[in-house]
Amino acid sequence: MGFDLGNMLQQYLGGAANANPAQAENDFDHVSQNVPREDVARGVTQALRSDQTPPFPQMVGNMFGNSNPDQRAGMLNQLLASVGPALLSGGAGGILGNLLGGGQNRVTPEQASQISPDQVTQIAAQAEQHNPGIVDQMGDFYAQHPTLVKTLGGAALAIALGHLAQGMQRR
Repeated sequence: MGFDLGNMLQQYLGGAANANPAQAENDFDHVSQNVPREDVARGVTQALRSDQTPPFPQMVGNMFGNSNPDQRAGMLNQLLASVGPALLSGGAGGILGNLLGGGQNRVTPEQASQISPDQVTQIAAQAEQHNPGIVDQMGDFYAQHPTLVKTLGGAALAIALGHLAQGMQRR
């Protein structure tokens, strides 16, 4: 490693307040390439849960809007897997039920392109109400797509990096 990960992460221990958003993006790039994905997932999950970031459903909708078709399908399939058929029946989830019809249980990239970020925000809200563990599952999904996580902005990245720094201190 050509940089000192521990020293870099120290600046994030205080949270998002003192973080430089552009620096947080660069640092997140380095960290996501040099620490285990599970650690990145825990950091991203903390950002998704933080009261210093927008609500979880809003962040999911935002990332959906910034995703490519395969990522969109993956996000929707992750939401579906966490709550099962209950999500398909009512409210915003009914959109997925109508889209999937015919016993299908996986969203394709083509189908995902028919759903708006606002609809995904509603689906994520329903999923979170039905299964609060979805935040952990989505954190794990997003850890596989660090470029997508960067669309959340510097504050969310600083929170994720701060959590990673705390984890390193405990070791």
